[in-house]
Formats: sequence, structure tokens, C-alpha cells
Amino acid sequence: MSNETPTTSATQIERARTFRDLHAGERPLVLPNAWDPASARIVEEAGAAAVATTSAGVGWGLGFGDGERLSRERAVELIARVVAAVDVPVTADIEAGYGEGAEDVAATVRGVLAAGAVGINLEDASHASEGPAVRSTEENAARIAAARQAADEVGVPLFINARTDIYLASVGEPETRLNETLERAAAYVAAGADGVFVPGVVDFETVTALVKGVAAPLNVMVWPGAPSVEEFAELGVARISVGAAIAQSVHALTRRAAREVLTSGTYTSFAEGLGYPELNGLFERRA
Repeated sequence: MSNETPTTSATQIERARTFRDLHAGERPLVLPNAWDPASARIVEEAGAAAVATTSAGVGWGLGFGDGERLSRERAVELIARVVAAVDVPVTADIEAGYGEGAEDVAATVRGVLAAGAVGINLEDASHASEGPAVRSTEENAARIAAARQAADEVGVPLFINARTDIYLASVGEPETRLNETLERAAAYVAAGADGVFVPGVVDFETVTALVKGVAAPLNVMVWPGAPSVEEFAELGVARISVGAAIAQSVHALTRRAAREVLTSGTYTSFAEGLGYPELNGLFERRA
């Protein structure tokens, strides 16, 4: 599927424009990340204006670990299923692009567009077994440029959210990370990125410096204990995502429930589940 020429529809272009506009609203775009059609549909029903996938959650759901252990074909197939399950725009976490070269990133983007998504997360992390935790700024900028060209060739205003893992991977000395992140952000925006994602940092001082220093909408990743959406909104953050946190919570419940019924023989862990008619009803319109 990744080598197909995407068929661009008016609906996809409109969703792409809508998704882009969501980054310029009065409040941050909040994305409770999904990992399969069911979680995507539930997130949509809860009121999300768009659906974002989480590569970790997607990988776990398909029986793979995170870190580009999933093939491009399997990833794109899942994205297509998510797009088909919802009516809101979908942005896909494509990790580092599923391949070593910029041409591999372009092939992945063509597959993502053929699947109907209108945005991507593209990270500068290196998933090689040896070497630096992140690719060089120049190499990753070339990969972003390849993604932009692939989207432009088919006429979809794909929102490229360039993720840098300087903080998440603890690259370099702590006092160097802000400048390194800002330098990378500038290079990535110049290469064609529409937004910049800096996971691993939530403190007010650093986030404020990033908002001021990045010439694009800033995306942060939250977790329990992080500042609230309203607090980030006051700082000027444009986009907030949760990464794999919801998937982790769901899998934790699965383990608790399984252990309970297998050990004590009771079922209290099931008590707060969604009702069968309600859950089934979310998908009847897709029949």
C-alpha cells in the first residue's frame, strides 16, 4: 500500500484544512491518543475534534513493541482502519518514518495519505541498535522535506508535526537541551514542518521558552501530575497529546481483571465497563 499513488478526495483535503485550523484556536487541540478503530471511535464520541494514533499503542495492539518494530505496511493498514472508523481528521504517529532513507519516509507518507490521514508525527529518534539516540539535525530535516514533497505532490496540505526527542531521550547535558531543541525546531520548520512536538518536558519555564522560541504551534505530551490543559493554554501551547498513556491504562485494567478472575474468582474489576448496547451502538453506523 505504501507505494500506491494516493487518491486525493475533496473530503480528505477539507479534513486536512480543518485539522490545520485546529492548531490556531483559542484553546489547545487536545488529543487523547488512540491505537485501534474502537479506541478511535470512543475518543471521537467523547468529543475529540481529531484523532491521533500512538505508535506504542498501535504496536502493542498488533503484537509488536514500540520503536519501529512494526512494518510500514502493518502501520498503514491500521491507519486506514482508524480513518474508516471516524468522521474527524486523523493524524498518524509514523515514528521515524519506517526506513533509513528520506525516500523511505516519502513512501510512508504516500501510504498514510492513501489511508486517508491528514497529519503525521515524524520523530528524530534513531531506532538503530547502536549509535546516537537521535539523528542529526540535517538528516532529519531532509526526511521532513521528503515528507513535505510527497504530500505536496498529491495536493494534500498534510500537517507535519516534527517531534524532537532531545528531552525525552535526555540527549546531552541538561543545560544544552533547550538551545538544541530550538535549533532543531527552526531547521525542521524551515524544511517543511507545520508544528513541533517536544515530549518529555512539562515545566512552566521550559515550556514558556519553547512557546516563545519555536516559530510554529508547540505540542507537549502530558502524563499524571503534569499541568492541566488550562495551565498549558495560558502558556500558549497549541497542542496537547497523551501518547500511550490511555493505552497503558487500558492494558493495566486488562491485567487487573484477568488476575482477579484467575486468582480470587471475583469480578469487581469489570464493574465500570461500558455497557454492551452503548459500546456496540458506537459501531452500528459503520455496518
